[in-house]
Amino acid sequence: MFVTGVVLHGILFLGCLLVPWERLSPSAGLAIPILDFVALWFTRNGAFSAVPGLITLAIFPVIWLSASGMLSRTSLILSFVGPFLIAIPPVISHMPRPTSSDISSVLLLPLMMFAMAVSIRLAGSNARLQQRRVSQRDQALRQLLAASRERETLLKTILDTIDVGIVAVDSKGETLLINNQQNAFIKMAMPAEGSRGPGEQDWLVFGQDRRTPVPLEKGPVRRAVQGETYSDYLLWFGAGTGQRAISTAARGMKSELDDGFGGAVIVFKDVTDVVDALAAKDELVANVSHEFGSPLTSILGNIDLVLRGDQELQPATRLGLEVAERNAERLRALVEDLLSSAAAVESVHLRRTDLAGLVENSLVSARAQADAAHVGLVADVPAPLWANADPLRLGQALDNLVSNAIKYSPGGGLVTIRAERNDGWVQLEVKDTGMGMTTDESARIFTRFFRTNAARQAAIPGVGLGLSITKSIVERHGGSISCSSEPGSGSTFTVALPAGQPQEPSQAGAPALY
Repeated sequence: MFVTGVVLHGILFLGCLLVPWERLSPSAGLAIPILDFVALWFTRNGAFSAVPGLITLAIFPVIWLSASGMLSRTSLILSFVGPFLIAIPPVISHMPRPTSSDISSVLLLPLMMFAMAVSIRLAGSNARLQQRRVSQRDQALRQLLAASRERETLLKTILDTIDVGIVAVDSKGETLLINNQQNAFIKMAMPAEGSRGPGEQDWLVFGQDRRTPVPLEKGPVRRAVQGETYSDYLLWFGAGTGQRAISTAARGMKSELDDGFGGAVIVFKDVTDVVDALAAKDELVANVSHEFGSPLTSILGNIDLVLRGDQELQPATRLGLEVAERNAERLRALVEDLLSSAAAVESVHLRRTDLAGLVENSLVSARAQADAAHVGLVADVPAPLWANADPLRLGQALDNLVSNAIKYSPGGGLVTIRAERNDGWVQLEVKDTGMGMTTDESARIFTRFFRTNAARQAAIPGVGLGLSITKSIVERHGGSISCSSEPGSGSTFTVALPAGQPQEPSQAGAPALY
């Protein structure tokens, strides 16, 4: 019997190696553990007296059947019946007085094998369940990945189709996304010799005068990385005849982790044609306004001669001439504003200028207007305060700001000018305590011909060109101007200009009254 069992084991082993199981049905492989029970019956009972523990080898076919996951009920039954049949012959041979070893073999061992089979079956079922879940999740992830790639392809196609440059950066300034149009803008901004890298610090970017390089901290990408949100920030890319006007805007993104700054998207748009058209319009306005100047001068001169002549005029005639003179004066003031507006877009001539002197001159010039309006003037400006500026143009801008501050404080009040130097920039602040304006009005205050409702209702004279002229002059200096105001609480205009060379040692005096 023992030899027969060994032969059967050998045949089963060769069968495992030689039979092409992959060509058969999956359940065909279960014949091996079932026949293994038969071979173990012969082996164990043929050598029971010499090696009684051979019955424990039944664990291998039990594991095979349980781990296969097939024929669940049959495999559990076989896991008990197989070891039971293997252990029963010695019990029968020792009847009617079987030993305790025989009883334990015929009862405990089959029960242990059955328990192990149940445990393996449950573990296998759980593993297969987890595998199915993993497979389902893997399938879902593959579908999401495919959909994400499709959306990414669609987004890239859209971004590469539009004629607007787009750059997305993270909180550290690393580029996350860039489209083809922006690559073209960067190529345009690179030096002709190509000796620099692709970073923003190497771009040829200039202010509105087309000659003053924009400092790195004022670059569009650097401003966005620092958390600024802006729009209509006009710069000139490149040099020479290929220079282009680029309008930029930026919006920040929030981090999903801490709701803090997570990066920004910067948009670049070529507005050279628009800028050229506006320049042509300004040139036309300047030419037409200039042509108006001579006839108006002649009209006013002749009216003045008639009014101040020796001949006696009828009261009605004199009244009519005076009305004509006032309207001609208003027309001449409008022409002068139009000429100033056109001149403001011309190139400024920068040189080292003491802004304290410009502020002093502006306040002295505004003294008469301030006295008539019962408005006080205060200056808190360190002297000297150096900056790169065109004194003529910047003086015109200061005159506009101070004049407006006085004009829009009809009930009296105080106009204060402060200045300070900070991190390579000079900041000028003109603050009044006048009528103020709403948030929407302060956002449009630098638009040409715009006037607030309160100014129109109060019949305050003006055509709405002064602040647009001031903004153009400041931007030509490579600076910026902003306004903050509240109705009834006055307005504050802040001008930022490049400081140029370091300020000479000086002591800031006490606020000066003019």
